[in-house]
Amino acid sequence: MGAISILTLLVVYVFPIFCFWRILPRAGIPSWVSLACLIPLGMFVLLGVLAFKTWPDNHASPEVFN
Repeated sequence: MGAISILTLLVVYVFPIFCFWRILPRAGIPSWVSLACLIPLGMFVLLGVLAFKTWPDNHASPEVFN
């Protein structure tokens, strides 16, 4: 296995899982759900869930769009 193959493997599989592993708990979803990225089109499902989910408000934010 060449260096380019290993780098491609990391970029395509490991990096998205790591990113979702960090983001999902902030949205109130367990981290292990990020393993759905291993399923074909699973990453797009997760992106859709994150886009349309109501995120928990951990701290009061100023009203920007009044």
